[in-house]
Amino acid sequence: MIRVLFADDHEMVRIGVSAYLSSQPNIEVIAEAGDGEDAVELAFHHRPDIILMDLVMEKMDGIEATKRITAEWPEAKIIIVTSFLDDEKVYPALEAGAVSYMLKTSKAEEIAKAIRATFEGQSILEPEVTGKIMTKMRKPETRALHEELTNREKEILLLMAEGKTNQEIADQLFIALKTVKVHVSSILGKLQVSDRTQAVIYAFKHELVH
Repeated sequence: MIRVLFADDHEMVRIGVSAYLSSQPNIEVIAEAGDGEDAVELAFHHRPDIILMDLVMEKMDGIEATKRITAEWPEAKIIIVTSFLDDEKVYPALEAGAVSYMLKTSKAEEIAKAIRATFEGQSILEPEVTGKIMTKMRKPETRALHEELTNREKEILLLMAEGKTNQEIADQLFIALKTVKVHVSSILGKLQVSDRTQAVIYAFKHELVH
């Protein structure tokens, strides 16, 4: 028998889903929670096999409740059942420790199948959620720090690597010394280093100079 805790702030949803699940031969809804705080308390008290977790609830939302449960009980198998598919809900919920992610538009029998599959160790995700995850994985890596430098800043960084002083750089580029200092300060900030030496080391490390 798969013991289920169902957390949802809509009583009619809990009644309907719980009634269907309890009619299944191998599923038993052992407890219901109307908010995130109750969900956490009941999860630790009953240690259910599966937790069905709504995301938007009073007192504590489903993401925070999931975090608290998995922080102390990493083996907990939590299935998100929600109406939301936006990035601000999907990624935080999965990062919090949810194993599966279903939509409330799913048929009751699909929820039951997800419960059985998750109980067996599978991760069940709505096709839209899978698509979001794949899209995120395909995104290019974060830009390197030096890619934020302007062409002038890159030029000055190369001259710094040659050992030139601010005055020598100003003379070579026919710009004011004050302007060079402003550029150097900007370079240090963008490369997240504290002095010229570290900036030059960064330049050699990333093969900006040869």
